Amino acid sequence: MKLIFVYNAKSDLLNSTIGFAHKIISPSTYSCDLCSLTHGNFGERKNWKDFVKESETEMSFLHIDEFEKQFNTTFKYPVILSNSDGKLETILSSESISEIIDSAELINRLKENLGHK
Repeated sequence: MKLIFVYNAKSDLLNSTIGFAHKIISPSTYSCDLCSLTHGNFGERKNWKDFVKESETEMSFLHIDEFEKQFNTTFKYPVILSNSDGKLETILSSESISEIIDSAELINRLKENLGHK
């Protein structure tokens, strides 16, 4: 099984620049709750980076355009999916992600879903 994290953003330079500025100027209205949980203004949050590095579960991180090109399907973004033998299942929906308060809670929710303590 592989986890796929799909951020509610596009991968091009213009959208990345706008997203960066938006997170700093008006973080409460930034449209990607997943990005807000995993990244601060200047990069990945340390506890998140450590979790990804130490996890035995394979993970990939995609923007909307990258995901839709690769899988030819859409979801409400952001979303965290599992991919088992090409079958995609929702681990955490956009609504669930929006209720998570910080990266520590996200990590705990993922560990629960993966059956880890």
